Amino acid sequence: MNIQLTDSEYKQKMQRRKEIQDQRLANMKDEKGLIVVHTGNGKGKTTAALGMVIRSLGHGYKVAIVQFIKGAWQPAEKGILEKWSHQLEFYAMGEGFTWETQDREKDILMANKAWEKAKDFILNPDYKLVLLDEINIALKLDYLNLNEVLETLAQKSNDSHVILTGRGAKPELIEMADLVTEMKLIKHPFKEQGIKAQAGIEF
Repeated sequence: MNIQLTDSEYKQKMQRRKEIQDQRLANMKDEKGLIVVHTGNGKGKTTAALGMVIRSLGHGYKVAIVQFIKGAWQPAEKGILEKWSHQLEFYAMGEGFTWETQDREKDILMANKAWEKAKDFILNPDYKLVLLDEINIALKLDYLNLNEVLETLAQKSNDSHVILTGRGAKPELIEMADLVTEMKLIKHPFKEQGIKAQAGIEF
């Protein structure tokens, strides 16, 4: 049962909350380059990461995106983001989903080519944000060396951010990350209604 506060009581409550929040902020660090992981079976991992990409571009930062799996799609995001080509490097280096390629050796080769490109961006302090899209799947399938990925992340610039997306994120990566979000699947039109991927929603 909710108790209705008077205007004066509500104002006092919000003032106390602001004091607590101000104290928390006063004790926090100003800046830190973050390792961000978006994982889980739900939709939205890449989409949320692209929101961060757009924010960074809006601040005038240099950004790099390396796609590890979805490259064969040539997604619509690439088309719109190319308008920021003076700030953004975008490499779609995957051959598509693993059940489409059906060639493990080729998938491993392409994932490692993508990783070599990604390493250059991670270790380059000029890039404020690096998005490694679907790298978690490449790690889950053992296409990449997990220890090498972790060691490279540990060497990134102190003020640069790296986002790693894809379901099945490795526990070691989750442990290392500063921010981890798990997308939980509740309903999906493909599963429940047999509806194919929709333009503007899925790709």
